[in-house]
Amino acid sequence: MPCVIAAVATVSASGCASKKYVSREVGEVNQRVETLSGEVEKTQERVKRNEVRIDDVDRESKSGIADAKGSAEKALVRATEAERAAKGKLIYTVTLSNDKVTFPVNRAMVSPEARQMIDEAIAELKAENRGVFFEIEGHTDSTGPEPYNMKLGEDRALAVRNYIHDQHGIALSRMELISYGETKPVVDNKSRANRAQNRRVVIKVLE
Repeated sequence: MPCVIAAVATVSASGCASKKYVSREVGEVNQRVETLSGEVEKTQERVKRNEVRIDDVDRESKSGIADAKGSAEKALVRATEAERAAKGKLIYTVTLSNDKVTFPVNRAMVSPEARQMIDEAIAELKAENRGVFFEIEGHTDSTGPEPYNMKLGEDRALAVRNYIHDQHGIALSRMELISYGETKPVVDNKSRANRAQNRRVVIKVLE
């Protein structure tokens, strides 16, 4: 009988030891899982910060390219102005704008009123047979993006140049185009009437 009691006591003690061992192992595993979870969260946070920095660098890079392009275009305009000024004396200027003629928004058309003004300006020069040169400037209001306005200004100047060439026989070599887009408004663009004045083509006649 004492032997049986001893055996039971031994089994009971072994069972308690196994439970303590298992509990300790499970606790260590849980701790390692928590540690790994923390490391994963830290890694994810670092990745997010790096993505933000990459986005910032990308935006700064695009902004720098746009600024450089804008500066190059302005430098080209200044160089072109200097070249025009060196060619000869300005005789007079004809401005075709919405206070005299019509330049519809987003369009490059020579209206009947604009044609009449051009005809009157060219007639005297043709009668005198003067060997003059023409600088034809295209301007827009500030509606729309700047690259689009630069192209629209060029299209308006081109429409006027083509009319002068086709109607009056002025050689293309005596006419030069330049687009200022929205960069040289005569008034601010805060009202519809002001924007209409800024939509214009300027014809400069040079000796």
